[in-house]
Amino acid sequence: MSLIKQLWIAIVMVTLLSLGGSLVVSTLAAKRYLEEQLNVKNVDNATALALSLSQMPKDPVTVELQVAAQFDAGHYRLIRLVGPDGKTMVERAAESRVDDVPTWFVRLASIEAHPGVAHVQDGWQQFATLTLESQTSYAYTELWRSLRQLLIWFCVMAAMAGLAGSLLLGRITAPLRKLVGQAEAIGERRFVTTPEPTTAELRVVVRSMNALSDRVRLMLVDEARRLEVLRKQTQEDPVTGLFERRQFLNVLEAQLADHDDGDGGALLIARIGNLAELNRTLGRESADALLVDLANALRAQFADQPAWIAGRLNGTDLSVLAPGVSYLPLWAERFAKALHDVVDRAAPGGTDAAVALPIAAALYGAGESLQTVLTRTDTALAEAELAGSRAVQLDAWVRLAQPQHDQSQWRQVISRALEQGELRLETYPVRDVGGSLLHVEAPLRLRLDGAWRGVAYFMPWAVRLGLMGQIDAAVVRAAIELIRSTGQSVAVNISAQAIRDAGFIADLLHQLETAPNEAAKLWMEVPEQGAARHQTDFRTFCLALKPMACKLGLEHAGPHFNDLGDLHDLGLDYIKVDASLLRDLAGNPGNQAFARSLCMLAHALGLTVIAEGVDNNDAISTLNDVGFDAMTGPGIH
Repeated sequence: MSLIKQLWIAIVMVTLLSLGGSLVVSTLAAKRYLEEQLNVKNVDNATALALSLSQMPKDPVTVELQVAAQFDAGHYRLIRLVGPDGKTMVERAAESRVDDVPTWFVRLASIEAHPGVAHVQDGWQQFATLTLESQTSYAYTELWRSLRQLLIWFCVMAAMAGLAGSLLLGRITAPLRKLVGQAEAIGERRFVTTPEPTTAELRVVVRSMNALSDRVRLMLVDEARRLEVLRKQTQEDPVTGLFERRQFLNVLEAQLADHDDGDGGALLIARIGNLAELNRTLGRESADALLVDLANALRAQFADQPAWIAGRLNGTDLSVLAPGVSYLPLWAERFAKALHDVVDRAAPGGTDAAVALPIAAALYGAGESLQTVLTRTDTALAEAELAGSRAVQLDAWVRLAQPQHDQSQWRQVISRALEQGELRLETYPVRDVGGSLLHVEAPLRLRLDGAWRGVAYFMPWAVRLGLMGQIDAAVVRAAIELIRSTGQSVAVNISAQAIRDAGFIADLLHQLETAPNEAAKLWMEVPEQGAARHQTDFRTFCLALKPMACKLGLEHAGPHFNDLGDLHDLGLDYIKVDASLLRDLAGNPGNQAFARSLCMLAHALGLTVIAEGVDNNDAISTLNDVGFDAMTGPGIH
């Protein structure tokens, strides 16, 4: 039972005891007062009537008429006149009736009034003894009325006191509620701090919990900073800050193997043909400065494209990987101009031959082998070197392109597929280290242009047309139906565009509220890249869904993990580490160290860590040793 409820129970008990005590005391006091008043009335009335009878003739008729007149004029239960010989001379009596007072009250508050007794004289002799008793029904009625008034006023005052007490208690317990909220947040792995209250007892507790949250936050920040330093040491070229060869090729290979999220793109390689001579003539520092300028020029060209990356394949070759690019000429020309402008500024005397920089570009498609793509690009680069020091050569290979729909046609075919329910979810298992099924991944397929298509086929146009919110809402509905039919936990992808769509979030909350049992088995994951780029929207999304029973996570995590800021404050449940960080993990000590540190940091946050793209038993063994909790990929069945 909560402390607030206990306080209210104590207040109600005290109030009831006060009410009961007040009612008993006031009732007894009123009863005693009425009894005294009745005793006085009986004595006074008996004395007055006896005096009146003493002064009157004593014939029976006159005496009886006087007694009858007195009885009829007052509220009496009994008037009796008894002679000296004990015989009743006159008696008038009335039955006591209490119609408007409950019987139980009459029994509990019995009024005992003594009768009035007086002597009637006839000269110097005693004529008779008079006994007079007043009616008590009016006393019961008055006592009952006063009790009811007291009860009504007490209820009114109790209601007012309760209202005032609620306001006062709310103000007193506001720091306590914040303290409870902070404790719940820490239990949910959100290490927040709260202002210290003025209540001395609570101030000590809040101060201690704030200190705990600060220590944990600083520990996590330091760990994330060390993780980022380790990532740069193991994955980046120390001179240019670009990806080193192995990591760049890992990313490319992961792109080629990803049939769901990747539909190909473009690869560009620029070769500094006379770097050794530049080192000799300009000096190593100047040559390194040229490399840094070229790397900065590459980054500047895709600052608005977080999915594109650049790398240094060896001492002379700089490269760019651009998923989603389908038309080479303009794209390659854009990079060639930026790079040639850099070497022109660095060329002694401004001669073109001073710094040779041939460039080659090629398209690649999902499902191709890494060796095939590199061979085609290297062939184009060799042709560029033969053509001249500043030549740009494009690979002649052409992929099968998408149908040439215009914007309105794309909207029509995607909307039609959603309206007609032409969508389905493929399922792939995610298993923990013991082999038990954790959940199934459920990527979307839409029936477009006569075939079932993955998201890479239509996503660029869906994003451009603002349809991702509708698509992801349909995916969640399909996932809930899949959970309902199979009883398995299901993970679905939520796009970075959808988390910025208020309509999608409202629809999602409605779906989860109407299907609470299925919501508990729904796993939703947002690409790490999109979450890092739209942190405010991602935080709002997480906080909106946190009261629900569903699980939230990041997919393709790792490259931008340190860019997410206060990750501990989001209340995430799991992360799926990008396959590019786990390729050839057994033979890459640097990536092993990074993956192990990433697992340690995620476990400190209470997150489940899942490996993506696992394709063989050797990888499974290595991932178990590194510290992963679960795995998915072609090698997981």
